[in-house]
Amino acid sequence: MVASVFQLQCSCNNYPWGKKGRESLTATLCAKTLNTGFEIDESKEYAEMWMGDYPILPAKCLKSGEELHKIVNDNKEQLLGKTCIEKFGGVVPFLPKILSISKALPLQIHPNKELSEQLHKKDPEKYTDPNHKPEIAIALGPFEVFAGFKDNNDIQDLFSALPPLERFLPRKDVNFDNEVLKQICYKILTASDEEIRTTQAELAKLPREKYGKQAYMLDLLPRLQEQYSQEDPGNLVALLTMNFLSLSAGDAIYVPADAPHAYLSGDIVECMARSNNVLNTGFCPRADADSIELFTSALTFSPHSAEEVKLGTSKTEKSISGKTSVYAPPMSEFNMLKTSLQAGEKESIRAIGGPSVLFATSGTGKLMADGNTHEIKEGYIFFVGQGVEVSYEASNELVVYQAYAE
Repeated sequence: MVASVFQLQCSCNNYPWGKKGRESLTATLCAKTLNTGFEIDESKEYAEMWMGDYPILPAKCLKSGEELHKIVNDNKEQLLGKTCIEKFGGVVPFLPKILSISKALPLQIHPNKELSEQLHKKDPEKYTDPNHKPEIAIALGPFEVFAGFKDNNDIQDLFSALPPLERFLPRKDVNFDNEVLKQICYKILTASDEEIRTTQAELAKLPREKYGKQAYMLDLLPRLQEQYSQEDPGNLVALLTMNFLSLSAGDAIYVPADAPHAYLSGDIVECMARSNNVLNTGFCPRADADSIELFTSALTFSPHSAEEVKLGTSKTEKSISGKTSVYAPPMSEFNMLKTSLQAGEKESIRAIGGPSVLFATSGTGKLMADGNTHEIKEGYIFFVGQGVEVSYEASNELVVYQAYAE
């Protein structure tokens, strides 16, 4: 019988949009776990730290070095519980991550479950599972993101006021609806390099007042051009059609399957259904982009405003002392708890009927669970099996996130 609570060691990937060296919170948190052999290389970008049982970049038991998915597979009923197994199969159904973002991630969607099943069957090496990937992102500091589509009226205002955009309209005097928006996205994504470059140059010359409340686009355009190129169609799709949000620590968003998004800058906690499927079409070399036809055909139009993108918090009955709130996205695979304690404060989380992964983003303290006491501090990560109550006692200001399913 395996322990129901054990510390994890995790690792980072090195996508070029990540932050370099110790500027990356991803890297500095990963390095806090001792005796893993991980050392920060100041010349490398550190983008993501994965903290789940997905076989790509898997978490491992710190003590034994065994991969989490193998431990879970050998002890399903003890660690997951019958209900979770019946609902999601014999795996941890969510994948938490820490991301450190220095420039825009590819403009992307995560395909829905039906499309993921088709893609996985057709190309299992590229689409490595048949699952969907709705996700949340929680800001750990300033966080900029493009997510979901703007209100159609706001998009129509731009296309009516800015003559260079007429080339992307399916016809004149068009009444904007979601089908028209899909056609516009397709026309932009399939436009030539010259059309994309010319359009951006013409837009940059127009008076700021022409843009109304969306004049922020003129400030973002040079940043995006510098990060990728003046020929990248993602610049136009993101600026013209998508919500731009500038969030602060604790703010969160929910991105459903098939919703377009591109994180632009910041450090975040991310959690998603257990999948790695993605379709990219912008903020990347054209040769690396996926099928534009597939991308645009799969697009969904919820959320359709900045407010619809945001995910709030609420009190949770899991908390005994009231020091914990919950991010509860409209999906079944997980919720995310956030416990915030001052020095000397305590909190207990009632036993959960499924697995959880908890991790500290700041502070130090004690973690009491399953009859044992563990040190917990910034960067420490633990797996907690189903049916285990967890308690914290803070030595100084302690913040712990806990992703769980049940």
